[in-house]
Amino acid sequence: MFRIRSCLSRTVRGFTLIELLVVIAIIAILIALLVPAVQKVREAAARTQCQNNLKQLALACHGFADVKQKQLPRGGVFGGTPGITNGTSGQWDDDRGTWMVYLLPHMEQAGLYKAIERACGGQVWTTVNSVGIARAAGVFNQGVPWSRCPSDDYVGAGSPVYTNYMGSVGPQCAPGPCSTNQPAYSFCQPVSSGVSTAAVPWGYDWSPDHGNTTDNSQIRGLFNRLGAIMLFPASVVDGTSNTFMLGEGLVERHDHLLNVGWNHFNGGIAHNTTTIPLNYAVRHPIDPSAGWCSPEDKFRGNWAVSWGFASRHTGGVNFAYADGHVSLVSDSIDIRTYNLLGCRNDNQPVSPQ
Repeated sequence: MFRIRSCLSRTVRGFTLIELLVVIAIIAILIALLVPAVQKVREAAARTQCQNNLKQLALACHGFADVKQKQLPRGGVFGGTPGITNGTSGQWDDDRGTWMVYLLPHMEQAGLYKAIERACGGQVWTTVNSVGIARAAGVFNQGVPWSRCPSDDYVGAGSPVYTNYMGSVGPQCAPGPCSTNQPAYSFCQPVSSGVSTAAVPWGYDWSPDHGNTTDNSQIRGLFNRLGAIMLFPASVVDGTSNTFMLGEGLVERHDHLLNVGWNHFNGGIAHNTTTIPLNYAVRHPIDPSAGWCSPEDKFRGNWAVSWGFASRHTGGVNFAYADGHVSLVSDSIDIRTYNLLGCRNDNQPVSPQ
């Protein structure tokens, strides 16, 4: 009688502990190599989205000018009468919106613009406190899809109304409440008491602090928060490809961006100066034990250091130029070149390269 031996009866050998540890180590190494690559891809996608948002906003400004007698949307509109120098005398609670509000119909948000008009019972531009009334009615409780840069992950109370995109006021002084630390004064020729009013040797003359005027001849950039009318492209004497229109900002580094939001004329999106170096390291959060203006050179409430352009992108900040093109401007840009790019009429066209 023959016995049939099954070939399936062979013993299967498992992994030894050492072999298992080696496999785990290899997987860990692969993950360690993969994560930075994935993060770079995600950041590249976020930066591209930011650039696309800026480009669409810049082109919307062009579209606005095409149908509004060659005028750019006003940076901000309030019902007061600003002074011709530093001060203003007007209705700071009469809020009629920002350049983003007036771009809504050009950014596929005509319904939201009409909702503002329904809430205030009139036209946005002519109705007293039109945007303030609409805000109180909850019209702005939801954000717009193009107001945030995916690279800025700041989330806080009221985050739907935050924005990362700001109009440039150019090399305008921005003195803040921390009077002894105004590091950018040498780039803007200040008019503050006790400081020389001699023009900086870069081709532009005196202008009011913060760009607080409705006289467009005194505005160095293309926007301001009080409603100066800027003709386009006539106001861009240095050329549209050599002048900043819009740039990026970080919400938590700018006290006004954290204030009311993109729809408020004083919400931080129309008075951002190029005198402050790119990505200036403003401290966040504010240390409650340190007190007001402490330390002055890092304090978010010190406008002289916080009203600048910034981003979380590696190496620089995205800007939309007046001709509509968008590019990343390096943190290491020469400060003179940076301010000349911010100024629309210094008669010194420059390139960031």
